[in-house]
Amino acid sequence: MRAVRTNALSLVRNLGILAHVDAGKTTVTERILHLTGATHRRGEVHDGTTVTDFDAQERERGITIFAAAVSCAWDGHWINVIDTPGHVDFADEVERSLRVLDGAVAVFDAVAGVEPQSESVWRQADRHGVPRIAFVNKLDRAGADLDAAVDSIRERLGTVPLVVQMPVGREDGFTGVVDLVRMRALLWPAGDGELTEGPVPQELRDEALRRRRVLEETVAGLHPAALEEFCDGPEISAATLTAALRDVTRTGEGVVVLCGSAYRNRGVEPLLDAAVAYLPSPLDVPAVRGDVPGGGTAERAADPEAPFTALVFKVHAAPTGRLTFLRVYAGTVGKGTAVLDAGSGRTERIARILRVQADRHREVERAVAGDIVAVVGVKAARAGATLCAPGAPLVLEPATSAAPVVSVAVEAVRSTDTGRLATALARLAEEDPSLTVRTDGETGQTVLSGMGELHLEVAAEQLRRDHGLEVSVGRPRVAYRETVVRGVTGHVHRHVKQDGGAGQFAHVVLDVGPLGDGAGKDGGGEAGGGEEGFAFTSAVVGGRVPAEYARAVAAGCRDALAEGPLGGHPVTGVRVTLTDGATHSKDSSEMAFRTAGRNALREALRACAMTVLEPVAEVTVTVPEDAVGAVLGDLAARRGRVSGSSVRGGTSVVTATVPLAELFGYASRLRGRTRGRGTFTSRPAGYAPVPAGVPVR
Repeated sequence: MRAVRTNALSLVRNLGILAHVDAGKTTVTERILHLTGATHRRGEVHDGTTVTDFDAQERERGITIFAAAVSCAWDGHWINVIDTPGHVDFADEVERSLRVLDGAVAVFDAVAGVEPQSESVWRQADRHGVPRIAFVNKLDRAGADLDAAVDSIRERLGTVPLVVQMPVGREDGFTGVVDLVRMRALLWPAGDGELTEGPVPQELRDEALRRRRVLEETVAGLHPAALEEFCDGPEISAATLTAALRDVTRTGEGVVVLCGSAYRNRGVEPLLDAAVAYLPSPLDVPAVRGDVPGGGTAERAADPEAPFTALVFKVHAAPTGRLTFLRVYAGTVGKGTAVLDAGSGRTERIARILRVQADRHREVERAVAGDIVAVVGVKAARAGATLCAPGAPLVLEPATSAAPVVSVAVEAVRSTDTGRLATALARLAEEDPSLTVRTDGETGQTVLSGMGELHLEVAAEQLRRDHGLEVSVGRPRVAYRETVVRGVTGHVHRHVKQDGGAGQFAHVVLDVGPLGDGAGKDGGGEAGGGEEGFAFTSAVVGGRVPAEYARAVAAGCRDALAEGPLGGHPVTGVRVTLTDGATHSKDSSEMAFRTAGRNALREALRACAMTVLEPVAEVTVTVPEDAVGAVLGDLAARRGRVSGSSVRGGTSVVTATVPLAELFGYASRLRGRTRGRGTFTSRPAGYAPVPAGVPVR
């Protein structure tokens, strides 16, 4: 029989499963669902039968891409679990999930210990103040070492590990754990049998007592009540130790460490027990605080009777309907209720409320404080929006989205699909705020930006599979410029046209040269889409070219700057001086002088020494100190010019100017050279000449 939440708030747990890719967090989630009766068949990642990795791409790639919410019941408690991605490209999905969680289980590989993305998601949880317990998984693997994994937790994460279990057996012989809090053995017989409880094996008793003493000493150093009992008696009681571990976990001063093998179904029951014992309920976390529209702030406690307040953390805009995922922080909401999107001021009506089990849903009549549910009927709210009671508006702080670091150009293979592609891209960006879509005003390309190349590969595959679009994906064209290196003087151009009726006559003499630093924009402004520089002056004396005709020459020159002689790129950084000219009493006009100015400058530019400019970016790279050499070598290979380097807290920060064309693929290369621990940010830094011999792409 499917469990239905009837629990009090104190018996609710909202948990996330966090880990590096392949540490086993999806398997942990699947075992939790099977063990609690939420599913009747164990899902396996390698078979593509998992509940939470339900998307076709997740099953093909064998990784979690989209955060999936599931619910289950254990020991009288209601547990909402979000299985989060482990790949660095989907860190934004983790960020949005952590924003609405009260606690988390961090899963570590018993062979690898703390891996790069484990460290990243741990830091994300630190920023959100989410209490965690740790589960060292895969103790049945060759080379598994609980103590080494614990050491890496201490050293890499800077926290105090509180190891409450020790393994029974090693590698293939791993059959269970010793519970150091209650001094008992928990064993799972061969063949994935049920849990059996018994006394600590005699051969392990001395080691278990030693580890129990280490645990007591560590906890006593963090908790006053435990310290008092530790000093007064021979040992700390199980009840006092449990209470102290709960307090230390919730304050973040330490992390409880358990161990097991989720794949072999060993260690999951005590992990669930630890989750409900040590991690907080909605009543144990501070009341949410938000801004009141019009000024001021207010708090909302986790109370079903308080004004309804919920945060949207995920949107799934499927063709069959739009699902909006909510964490309800306060109040109660039922079907048909009108709610306010506090940020936009738009009123929405909730048509249905769904209890979520990954891609399967069950309709419920209402949602109350502490719930994580999906709703149907909300048409416009985006991830990060606050939905609240119309009479008590409050805007909660949304999760922050990182700036995209990789871009690709996307276009429909069939021109008739251009409109559908725009709609599909808008839907992808609505579901995933870390994806951005823009149209390059100069190249006309549709540019899709995201957190990494895998992130963009997944998005492109969604366009093909979910939206039935044939798309081509490639490197965006870089917006090059051309500029004058050495100019010409006294360039003469005569424009004469006589084809019946009024003729056209304009005679101009131009000096053309590079625009010096600090030069103003006289009569020019932006030229043909160029970002700067067109300085135009008239030095004509004696009224040989009237002022209105000089302005027409300036306009014609701006027209000419739209395409340069080297490759048709916009021309920038040019100074033009009109030094002389002549008019005709009948055939001269502003149109004639504009045409003359355009043609004269085009001819003059062909006579000038020109060069192509490329956009460059200022890149700040943060890497471990042992990876600095590899990173500097890679920057040099990308024609980067290092401008500075410093050391901050054990990491090196390198700043460099790098051509934008060379940054394509840099995110993946940097992660590969630093084992996923390197990050970078970039910002536009203007233009620089393309060196001789470098192709213009």
